[in-house]
Amino acid sequence: MADIKSLFVTRLYHAKLSEFGDTVDPGELEASCWSIAQDDEAGQQWSEDNGYPGYTSYASLTDLGWRFPIFADVIKLLDAHVAAFARDLAFDLDGRALKLEDIWINILPEGGIHTSHIHPHSVISGTTYVAMPDGASALKLEDPRLPMMMAAPGRVKDAPEELRAFAYIAPEVGDVLLWESWLRHEVPMNMSEDDRISVSFNYSWQ
Repeated sequence: MADIKSLFVTRLYHAKLSEFGDTVDPGELEASCWSIAQDDEAGQQWSEDNGYPGYTSYASLTDLGWRFPIFADVIKLLDAHVAAFARDLAFDLDGRALKLEDIWINILPEGGIHTSHIHPHSVISGTTYVAMPDGASALKLEDPRLPMMMAAPGRVKDAPEELRAFAYIAPEVGDVLLWESWLRHEVPMNMSEDDRISVSFNYSWQ
């Protein structure tokens, strides 16, 4: 019998944010996101100037952990999740650590999308989910080998998830997803009338 194995595996970490500590109140976290968004004129302007639908604090704020204590609680939990994922990935950190580089809020209204991209200057990226109304879009992940499959046929519709060109992950409020930062991903169109709210972040090797 042939020996067929999976090589060069792409890992995706999916857990409850509260797995490593006290539960973060999603209502308080959502209210904090809205409060920051309403006061962050620079972030509003950046979103408008760069065609980002809704609001992101990506280019305007670097101190969420200082603005509201709940973000400090979130960061403490994320540190534990990232450490667990790094162990799963068998990273040799050589005495250094994976540390939070940046963290930002995303508020995506009805019809909003976040096009395909990577995070080239970090090691692990991820998102925790604050508001996911019915119809809110999943996270779409792309097989990193896709550009090299020029002559390959497509997969059958019921192909195993690990053999598909794209994976769609539908997280719930309070979930955290982690992936290696080179993995291309996007947020398809939000089909809900309500806003999709998340907090994204990058960890670098320092």
